[in-house]
Amino acid sequence: MNFSEVFKLSSLLCKFSPDGKYLASCVQYRLVVRDASTLQILQLYTCLDQVQHMEWSADSLFILCAMYKRGLVQVWSLEQPEWHCKIDEGSAGLVASCWSPDGRHILNTTEFHLRITVWSLCTKSVSYIKYPKACLQGITFTRDGRYMALAERRDCKDYVSILVCSDWQLLRHFDTDTQDLAGLEWAPNGCVLAVWDTCLEYKMLLYSLDGRLLSVFCAYEWSLGIKSVAWSPSSQFLAIGSYDGKVRLLNHVTWKMITEFGHPAAVNNPKTVVYKEAKKSPPLALGHLSFPPSRAGACPLTATAESRYEVASVPVSLQTLKPAADRANPRMGVGMLAFSADSYFLATRNDNVPNAIWVWDIQKLRLFVVLEQLSPVRSFQWDPQQPRLALCTGGGKVYLWSPAGCVSVQVPGEGDFLVLSLCWHPSGDSLALLSKDHFCLCFLETKEGTGAAAGLRDGHV
Repeated sequence: MNFSEVFKLSSLLCKFSPDGKYLASCVQYRLVVRDASTLQILQLYTCLDQVQHMEWSADSLFILCAMYKRGLVQVWSLEQPEWHCKIDEGSAGLVASCWSPDGRHILNTTEFHLRITVWSLCTKSVSYIKYPKACLQGITFTRDGRYMALAERRDCKDYVSILVCSDWQLLRHFDTDTQDLAGLEWAPNGCVLAVWDTCLEYKMLLYSLDGRLLSVFCAYEWSLGIKSVAWSPSSQFLAIGSYDGKVRLLNHVTWKMITEFGHPAAVNNPKTVVYKEAKKSPPLALGHLSFPPSRAGACPLTATAESRYEVASVPVSLQTLKPAADRANPRMGVGMLAFSADSYFLATRNDNVPNAIWVWDIQKLRLFVVLEQLSPVRSFQWDPQQPRLALCTGGGKVYLWSPAGCVSVQVPGEGDFLVLSLCWHPSGDSLALLSKDHFCLCFLETKEGTGAAAGLRDGHV
């Protein structure tokens, strides 16, 4: 395993292109495009202000840079570096910007969600979509790029509009039986649209492409409801994470629950493997003794602290947090969940057990592995090509799990490199590790000559 040198970064804006050839990163108002294998700079663009959002087009030919404070979007071309586009929303303001699947239209959401403006890069035409709803996940596209579903709010009622992306014509428009629609997402096969209600009411609605209601799922009432949602890549399962600390799995045939996964504070099943991160005991050196001695666990794991995984013998008690019941958005329930690329595994995190990741075997519908870290897990992501999970905890290490085992790797370098987020290369051969002001690449399967110009360094396992 090799690491590149460290490069500057702002606002954790670092993304691989969809075709895997390029790596784009932002440093304040500059956009830097590198070769993803050698990390040589290919293009350098200067934006009008500090970039707050950056996104590749689906064909990897254009990059969108949004500056929300100024209501501006700039678009840059890799094939024609001298070509550029500037979109100014003016007094309407700007709160969100994204590409359409064809990579030739940009959707800008104005302040207060008054409208969505669709800008065409080819014809320079402009279309408007009224009444977009202000929610975390209010726009979703089918994977083939043909349709867009949009959450709307008008006359104190929720609606969903399905539009054809080729000409932005309305295909279907229907109301939803929700109090306050919180999000929607297409199944990967584009046949079913999942719509879920506010966390104050547990309700999951499933619609067909033509707007027919296929099923309604409600696990319980009179308590906080849905917190996270994920489709399996095969579209066979819909996982729903809830505030009660359970994940419920719906099947694609009857849309009924086939099982539920709990996240108790104790792991008792002897068939479950528990990997526990433990600090390595440093050799005793009298010159480095401190007085009074520091309390164990009083401070988070630093970038230079050494640790390793140990297989714990069950039963194992996990560290839990007591959520503040009198505050909004309590730290409880399943807040993160994701399927592996082959749909064989599901990784989850229960927010009141923040140091642990549960990995579930979907074929056997049972708990497979638990990873308990020394610090709360900040981010995790599956390898896009194989069942391999990468995670970080805000320390100086990156952690990898696969069915073959588990490893923790120290990120080499001078000073503290605290890994706050990470993202995989589309091939799964490398991993971008992001800190507050820097990023580096971790090459997992280096080919002969790969990265020769990047000054690779060996990582310590």
